[in-house]
Amino acid sequence: MNQLGLPFALNAKMLWRNFRGDNNQQIIAFLVALFEQQTSAVVYLYGAKSSGKTHLLQGCAFEALERSLRVVYLDFKEEIPNGILNGLEDNDWVCIDNVDCLNTDQQQELFDLYNRVANTSTKLVVSGAVLPGELTLLKDLKTRLSLATIFCLETLNDKSKKDIIQQQVDDRNLKVDRKIYDYLFKYYSRDLTDLLSAIDQLDKASLQQKNKISIPLVKQVLDI
Repeated sequence: MNQLGLPFALNAKMLWRNFRGDNNQQIIAFLVALFEQQTSAVVYLYGAKSSGKTHLLQGCAFEALERSLRVVYLDFKEEIPNGILNGLEDNDWVCIDNVDCLNTDQQQELFDLYNRVANTSTKLVVSGAVLPGELTLLKDLKTRLSLATIFCLETLNDKSKKDIIQQQVDDRNLKVDRKIYDYLFKYYSRDLTDLLSAIDQLDKASLQQKNKISIPLVKQVLDI
């Protein structure tokens, strides 16, 4: 049975085909090749906040689902019960997001899962904020993760961030002047997660007020 790691739902926008960054395409190419590999593999992805770690891992899950493979996606930023990692080596792909957030018991479970995966064809993909050796985790787990194939996600420039925002705006059939983006970057935030959340708030407010998204609306809704 295909599994997403309940209670989590995947974000339909987090697909590989809309993942930005030239260097990041090399990571995707590597992951695509793993689908043809019959042996196990462990991949560790790290990068700054809003660099796209969750997007890339959920993209893995979508790709596996499209190929009718068994997949689990778990985000440990959320509240996850202990024991959930036991037996996951029976899946084809296991995507563990935000490994930094595992408690001590879960760290031991991931260490054990890593060892069990070695005897399967399972692909284990793990994300964290920094290199494995810099994580505050059990020493043995850090050592295991340091043996994975490690990639650093590209930090997106402002243009790439604006392109991502524009893509989501287009998906919603909204019309937003690019000067709105410039204003948000200057006075609100340059963090992509914050910016996408702002667009969501502005979209809802514009529908409620039946007004277009304008700088006065931005000031009102975001309290700038």
